[in-house]
Amino acid sequence: MGRPTYEVEYEQMLLGRHALAAHGGRSKESVLERSSYILLSRIRVQGPMSIGELSDAFGLDTSTLNRQTASAMRAGLAERIPDPDGGLARKFRITDKGARILDEERERTVGSLDRIMADWSDEEIAEFAVYLRRFNTGIERLGKRPWPRP
Repeated sequence: MGRPTYEVEYEQMLLGRHALAAHGGRSKESVLERSSYILLSRIRVQGPMSIGELSDAFGLDTSTLNRQTASAMRAGLAERIPDPDGGLARKFRITDKGARILDEERERTVGSLDRIMADWSDEEIAEFAVYLRRFNTGIERLGKRPWPRP
């Protein structure tokens, strides 16, 4: 295939396919759409965020984020609040229901990963996590959009 990055590209393409299959044909247990999962995860880690902050964080236009946040609010997963720092822009924060559903979804995902990696040692999983984080932070660095981590 040539350079090792060709192998990474191919495996990353397959990973994207698996992720699409998992989220596109979600199980009946799954409640959150992928966009809501990511949105709620970001707000949970960073705290309340305005549409402008979300737009900067995701690199998406405000109309897209208005649709996503409106959907999350209709579902009771997020709510608009006054800026806790006294600013003019209202912010979105995750609700108790949103936090509970996000936790449940994350537990299902971790359970799937546990099954996928059942024959991996804890050391192999930890090593994979280090490389995956390094890969993700490289993408974030190039895109100038770092993602806060818990």
